[in-house]
Amino acid sequence: MKLPKLPKPKKILKIIKGLKPNGIEALIACGLVVATAVAVAVIPKNRNDTVQASSEITDWGLSFSNGKNKVPRGNVSQKELDKYGAFYCDDSDEKVIYLTFDAGYENGNAGKILDVLKKEQIPAAFFLVGNYFKTQPELVRRMVEEGHIVGNHTTTHPDMSKIKELADFRKELEQTENLYRETTGKDMPKFYRPPQGKFSESNLAMAQKLGYRTIFWSLAYVDWYTDDQPTDEQAFSKLVPRIHPGAVVLLHSTSATNARILDELLAKWEALGYRFASLEELAGEKAE
Repeated sequence: MKLPKLPKPKKILKIIKGLKPNGIEALIACGLVVATAVAVAVIPKNRNDTVQASSEITDWGLSFSNGKNKVPRGNVSQKELDKYGAFYCDDSDEKVIYLTFDAGYENGNAGKILDVLKKEQIPAAFFLVGNYFKTQPELVRRMVEEGHIVGNHTTTHPDMSKIKELADFRKELEQTENLYRETTGKDMPKFYRPPQGKFSESNLAMAQKLGYRTIFWSLAYVDWYTDDQPTDEQAFSKLVPRIHPGAVVLLHSTSATNARILDELLAKWEALGYRFASLEELAGEKAE
């Protein structure tokens, strides 16, 4: 995510004046001008409550071109994420799965998912939006009581990449922390997932400054359209061949398909030699 060092604009102009306006030389000159414009555009502001980092915005994305049961490539490497205490997978090559769910509202499926997790004694993390605490306090308390992490998915589910100031970033997370404390009587675990995977490098720095670990994912599929749910076969075709060592799996707890297949899905993964672990284990490994 770092930009390469570029010559100063005056030097670039001097280079361009000395070039013949043809062929590759002209093309290189144009490239230098464009690169300089990009570099200038991402220079951070120097303000006390703004974390200094690149403001380049990106959407989290994955490429599965590595093949079946291989760790996919993220559009930001795990090495880069390590700088901010963030991650999208466990790069230890161990056959371990970190199961996570996102939820902005409840439609009757979270309880079914919790039933399966309880029966199989498998830990998970639920990233919840602010209104979930107000409308489903009993489910939140159940998640915590049954040993699951409840993570911070912000208060209003905004595009966090558009937030530039630390005070505004903090407000989105602290309001959710307060709701968690009011609901459970405990302090919220410091795990944060950006809504829709939208983030900037400065967001990563701000989350770290607030003591959070940003959690992306290395396996997910289109399961969030409640009126257009995948079939069981479609879900298995995405989630079984793409499982890999150190996977951080993102599912939506609003998915009827996920609630229906979860027991069988967990069994399929276990048959491949995988175990399940809490994000706390991953965070501990990264801290070492």
